[in-house]
Amino acid sequence: MADDRLYEVLGLRRDATDADIKRNYRKLAKEFHPDKNPESGDKFKEITYAYEILSDPEKREFYNMHGVKGMQEGGYDENFMSGNLFSHIFGGGSIFGMGGMRGPGMRQRQRGEDTIHPLQVSLEDMYNGKTSKLELSKNVICKTCKGIGGKAKAIVVCKDCKGHGIRITYKMLGPGMTQQIQSRCSECHGQGSTFNEKDRCWTCKGKKVINETKIIEVHIDKGMKDSHKYCFAGEGDQQPDMQPGDVIIVLQQKSHSQFRRRGDDLFMVHTVGLTEALCGFSYIMKHLDGRDLLIKNEPGNVIKPGDIKGIKGEGMPHFKNPFEKGNLYIEFAITFPDNNFQSEETLQCLEKLFPPRPPFVMPIGDNVEEVDLSEYSDDRREEAYNNYDDELHGHGGPGLQCNQQ
Repeated sequence: MADDRLYEVLGLRRDATDADIKRNYRKLAKEFHPDKNPESGDKFKEITYAYEILSDPEKREFYNMHGVKGMQEGGYDENFMSGNLFSHIFGGGSIFGMGGMRGPGMRQRQRGEDTIHPLQVSLEDMYNGKTSKLELSKNVICKTCKGIGGKAKAIVVCKDCKGHGIRITYKMLGPGMTQQIQSRCSECHGQGSTFNEKDRCWTCKGKKVINETKIIEVHIDKGMKDSHKYCFAGEGDQQPDMQPGDVIIVLQQKSHSQFRRRGDDLFMVHTVGLTEALCGFSYIMKHLDGRDLLIKNEPGNVIKPGDIKGIKGEGMPHFKNPFEKGNLYIEFAITFPDNNFQSEETLQCLEKLFPPRPPFVMPIGDNVEEVDLSEYSDDRREEAYNNYDDELHGHGGPGLQCNQQ
């Protein structure tokens, strides 16, 4: 005879829909909740237990076939109850008059791990804002078998782990000392149940989940910074009887060929010639939003190598307040002319234009020696540095010899 007691607890018929189960459970849970009716604790436990079984497709199908007693004898009562939404522990009395059918300690559903995806973003996008579409690949519950892995009537409780999904072995460490080792059951791969090959779900091949691709939109607001995180709650990998984790998108700012960013300020280097540094200049700078900025330095304002000038309000927009911006700072490098422009006449003109040289007095004596300056190439600079490093650390070099044995 069919066991309909769980349906009767919720006031339902066996052909009730998922919506019917949820609706009646909510109604009864409000009516018999211990906070409202302290004397209805046992009734509330029965309602909770019935909903836990009937709201899950796998548990409901197994219950329809074997009843509550069959679930207990097959070792399924504890395995199923482990995913209950309530963390209280059932009392020691039997439920529904079933002798020995005690509710095990129940805990909240386990939560899956979060999935972290980096998203590289250009400085232009952080300046102007953008909506990016990200393609994610994740596991979802198989719709064909509803996360069972095969035909419900063909479920076989794993004999090795007795439906728990884990095995416990003991290792002798010494006289009177043993170590308990817990590991995933290799026979059922931690599922607690198995299927014959012919009864496996043809869609997921018994894995209970399938892989699917989902497109999510990431809205990059103006002024966002590197390492900014977006959290898409519950969009992580799905597993039966587990709450999916979150998908976390982490922005990674790409390096830029012209600008460096420090907070809401922008920094750049601009090179000018010697004439521009001394006599003033004008040039056009292309900004991150496509605007052309006219940068001018009036004649008489001499630019020295390494000078930094600032332009207020031309930095990055402030996050959540994009009408306010940081500053733009320009460091100037100066290109000096090569030796080809020199002539006696030119040098004389420069002497007249520039401040006079500091006075020089030639010392007298035998210890005065004149030396020549020569070009110092990069190769010679590296060679000299290496020789200096070897001498400093005692790695050989001029003047160092090994003692012969």
